[in-house]
Amino acid sequence: MPKACAIKATAHQLARLIYAMLTQGKAYVEYGIDRFESEHRDKQLRQLRRKAAQFGFVLTEKAA
Repeated sequence: MPKACAIKATAHQLARLIYAMLTQGKAYVEYGIDRFESEHRDKQLRQLRRKAAQFGFVLTEKAA
């Protein structure tokens, strides 16, 4: 991601957090990197399953 896009995305996220704090009285909660990585992995899997379904495939979990 180019530097300008990253700065803009960060500013947008901060603006959303501040807006929620001011209008709804919500406190900021830091969930940590583990939760972010878990949610990111889940999102990627959902996207891959959707893309596979478009091509007529079904994804399965690999047994470890």
